[in-house]
Amino acid sequence: MLAVLAPLFVAQLTERAALWPAAQSASATVQDLHREYGNIFRHGNRNAASHLWASFLLERAPQMTAERLELMFSGFCAVSGSPVRPSDYTRYRLSLPLVSGGVRAGYMYYCCWPCVCDTQDFIRVDTRNVTTAEGERQYHWAVVGNPCTTPGALDEPFVQPFYQRGETTLRREAPEVRCQGGVLQGASLSDNGYVIISRFFDADDSSDESAAASDQQQQLTAVRDPTPGRLSESLGGISFQDEAEFGPMCQERAANGYNSGMGEIFRKVAAISPVPLAPTHNQSAMLESPPQGDQSSCDAANA
Repeated sequence: MLAVLAPLFVAQLTERAALWPAAQSASATVQDLHREYGNIFRHGNRNAASHLWASFLLERAPQMTAERLELMFSGFCAVSGSPVRPSDYTRYRLSLPLVSGGVRAGYMYYCCWPCVCDTQDFIRVDTRNVTTAEGERQYHWAVVGNPCTTPGALDEPFVQPFYQRGETTLRREAPEVRCQGGVLQGASLSDNGYVIISRFFDADDSSDESAAASDQQQQLTAVRDPTPGRLSESLGGISFQDEAEFGPMCQERAANGYNSGMGEIFRKVAAISPVPLAPTHNQSAMLESPPQGDQSSCDAANA
């Protein structure tokens, strides 16, 4: 059913996007993407609306090399929608469930650490082919379910944990989450019909046994002695923060009502229609339905 609806979600991609100078400029940076903020978010703020960043770039992918496309996708946070400057400290490594089954390791870029927790609970990985200036290839994407399956949920009242203004709604806090006929406006879909909110960047794992053992040891250290802010290094020399460093902090945040990062906004949007996964014998605990319930640059933008 979702796959049938996919063309409706991506109708805007059938029209050829106007030439974007940053797609080919030798001096382009993610700040060129950030300057498009007002053209991308036309009805309000970027809260829980990273699907619009993604669609803007996918529309212009044929104008870019694969390397340029990857650079631009590192310029925003999938969870909050905040503009991000890619660096070792904004790059996080996670292992997330694949929609089709199994788990895949990769990188995402965040504005702040609470996004790790929300990703673990709600974001999954799916595929989609994309044509760049160098030809067509398959990519992996961070995806969520379609919130427009239950559009009335956008008007259900809730309380942001760190606001003092009483009840609010998703329609107020996330005005770019717009539904029409069950369709999330401006969204692009993955192969299995889920909403693309960012690239899931490939981890540079190696088949060399000794190198793989070293990489595994780093992950075990993060689990046994979590130290938020500590950098690990991949087999290919890429520095990143490991999701395991934030395990206790994610537990504490949940216990305090998600009182940091985007708070309840992204979580409530993603919880409307979570991506269903069939658990395997070693994934059942990981793939249970997530709990329902993020002003640094990561915090919620004002409506």
